[in-house]
Amino acid sequence: MNVAAAPARMGAGAQVEPAVVPRRQEFVRRFVRNRAGLLGLAIIAVLVALAALADVIAPYDWRSQDIVRRFAVPSPQHWLGTDELGRDIFSRILFGGRYSLTIGVGAVLLSFVVGTLVGIVAGFYRRLDGLLMRVVDVMLAFPGILLAIALVGALGPGLSSVIIAIGTTEIPGFARLNRSMVLSLREREFVVAARVVGASDASILLRHVLLNLVSPLLVFASLRMSTAILVGATLSFLGLGIQPPEPEWGAMVSTARQYIATAPHTFAYPTLAIFAAVVAFNLLGDALRDTLDPTLRH
Repeated sequence: MNVAAAPARMGAGAQVEPAVVPRRQEFVRRFVRNRAGLLGLAIIAVLVALAALADVIAPYDWRSQDIVRRFAVPSPQHWLGTDELGRDIFSRILFGGRYSLTIGVGAVLLSFVVGTLVGIVAGFYRRLDGLLMRVVDVMLAFPGILLAIALVGALGPGLSSVIIAIGTTEIPGFARLNRSMVLSLREREFVVAARVVGASDASILLRHVLLNLVSPLLVFASLRMSTAILVGATLSFLGLGIQPPEPEWGAMVSTARQYIATAPHTFAYPTLAIFAAVVAFNLLGDALRDTLDPTLRH
């Protein structure tokens, strides 16, 4: 049969079925319509690029001191001014982005892996649910920031300690989210059918459960990135995280707070960097939620 001639033989009242838009193209089309999400993604891309290319972009070494030019206001020589030791603030913010973004990514990745594993096991294997969820409840009984402070105090200051501390405080959120979704999915028809045909637990988890967890976990992880960056900056501000003279944004704010009256720019610009990162990941998370939510597709 000549496929090209088929439309000519169709009746006048016949309607052509619209082409099915692939899921990836549909996701991109819906995401592009969200201007706030595009703004958040653009800010994140800029921050990542600046941090990655800090060695090339930074006009000065972040360690370089010039006491004669301490507390210099923004100028063509120093775009964001200098701090109490005459160090270029712009260069230090660029290098500090590496610490802050690494803390956010590392902490969320740790909590994502451990929390997902705990939540899936608790939701799929009911005999382990009680034990695992009681451990999670104990972790939730402590305020997140206090638990992070206690863990950093026990592990000692440093990048790895901050990542472990923040990642640990985020595990209960991922665990409870995964458990609730798995409890719903394990009773769905496609999972029951897979059991009937003799599929193993590993096959069911990989082919039917995990694939349905990707979208909500992606949204939740993007939203928790902002929290991880903010908590990391808070720990450094309190003197428990990244230690001076390392140019982490929270540590820079902590050092500059005593000069806020005489040199407010030393305090303002690191604070704006934290603000931009937190807002950007929140905007991205909200956009991903709106894009991936099946109830909003129409």
